[in-house]
Order: sequence, then structure tokens, then C-alpha cells
Amino acid sequence: MIKKSKKSPTGTSFHDVTIRATANQLIQLLGPAQWGGNDGSDKVNFDWVCETSKGKLFTIYDWKFYRPLDLNEEVNFHIGAHSYMSSQEARLELLKSLSKMFSESLKNA
Repeated sequence: MIKKSKKSPTGTSFHDVTIRATANQLIQLLGPAQWGGNDGSDKVNFDWVCETSKGKLFTIYDWKFYRPLDLNEEVNFHIGAHSYMSSQEARLELLKSLSKMFSESLKNA
């Protein structure tokens, strides 16, 4: 299961792996972003540092929108990791976690 991490993201980078989601979906799954203010004044509005179930460090962040994002707007969030494979593993775990979260919310509706 994906969890937020307090480890330093130093050495992670973008390997052309993204996930399409809303900021609200990621906030619901992971809690508030560790960095960012969603004011459009920087390259990133939201930035989470996380770990996969195997302890592999990765980051999730929007990139270069230069405007505040609507929290319900679907965008491609970048996944940064130490390798392409780690980025793919993180993406798959995120997709499974989001799918599970939505399945549970539909049951409770």
C-alpha cells in the first residue's frame, strides 16, 4: 500500500510516467501535499513524496501549469522515481489504490 514518506526525494527524476487524476483524488488517497500552494506561481502546485509497498521512494507532482488548478480538474501528474521501473511500479500501485478507494466510495453511496 502506498504511503507518504518523510524520506528525501533527492535523486528521483521523471521517467516519462504519468497518472491522470484530480488533485482531490490524490488528496483523498494521500492527504494534503507536502509541498505546493496551488497558486500557480511556481512550476509545481502539488508535490507528494511517497513509498510503494516495497519501500521504493517516488514523488507525484503536477508540472508547469503556471496557474492554480481546479481541485476537480483531471490532469497528468508526473511520477518521479529512481528508475523507470520504479516509476511504473508506483503508477500501478496508485491506480490500484485509487480504484479501490472509488469502489469503496460507491458501495457507501
